[in-house]
Amino acid sequence: MTATGPSTSARVRRLALFALVAAAVVALDQWSKGAARAELVPGEPVTLIPGVMELSLVYNTGAAFSMGEGAGPLFVAIAAVISCAGLWVAWRRTDVPLSLLLVVAGVAGGGIGNAIDRVTLGAVTDFFKTTFMDFAIFNVADIFVTCGVFVALFLWWRWDARQEHEHDGGRSAEHSA
Repeated sequence: MTATGPSTSARVRRLALFALVAAAVVALDQWSKGAARAELVPGEPVTLIPGVMELSLVYNTGAAFSMGEGAGPLFVAIAAVISCAGLWVAWRRTDVPLSLLLVVAGVAGGGIGNAIDRVTLGAVTDFFKTTFMDFAIFNVADIFVTCGVFVALFLWWRWDARQEHEHDGGRSAEHSA
């Protein structure tokens, strides 16, 4: 870090890491969906882990749990906004912990993966189905988006608490005792 802030090379590294993680998630998601479309037949599930998980090909025009059916363009726009916001944070907010930035990159990658399906197929390819409980059928992108949002919120909360503690010099902990 220079006297005026982080160097351009540090910003470029953060931006590159963000893009690399997002691209890896998109690649894994699209590869798995392509394999599911090539190998599975809708309505003919295949056992993956007996009593736990099966592969069952479905096409979802909504979001999680098929909510928002027909709102594909809105979901594509949300994925674009999250991706752009993540890129902006990677470049401008070098104080954001790298762990949080990379989790957001995973969320962005998942959103982009599902957006690709929405734009190219008109629906999202889902294929993981739990058999031990009644749950929505999902895909790799859904895992990154759902888990990533929870992990990102937790990491942000921890980072924000640390920032506040550093800002007030630890006084709030002394006053609450």
